[in-house]
Amino acid sequence: MKETLLTIGACYGGLAVIFGAFGAHILQKKLSTKSLNSFETGVKYQMYHALALVFISNLFTFSKTIETLTACFFIIGTFLFSFSIYGLCLSSIGGKKLKFLGPITPIGGLLLFFGWFCMALSHLIK
Repeated sequence: MKETLLTIGACYGGLAVIFGAFGAHILQKKLSTKSLNSFETGVKYQMYHALALVFISNLFTFSKTIETLTACFFIIGTFLFSFSIYGLCLSSIGGKKLKFLGPITPIGGLLLFFGWFCMALSHLIK
């Protein structure tokens, strides 16, 4: 589990760098300020949680279910939150905004919250 988390965290981190550069250099000319800010929010949250995954891959022993839940919430939550934002922003360029992605973003955010909550509780559960 530790190696898997480290790998996923590193991949999320690397992709966040690529998406950040893409947003700053290419999308800046194609997106409205509001959409560009949304895209940047997706990148920031992706990087924050990439670092969190790397951190918990070294911190947790994964002998407790709550530690595994923390990791799963971070992985799935990051994907749903950040990638739904990317999809919404990129689809707006072509004028065919993928509106079905809108409700997915807050679900991802809720899972990220659950991840942080589980991390906070992890030391209390034996």
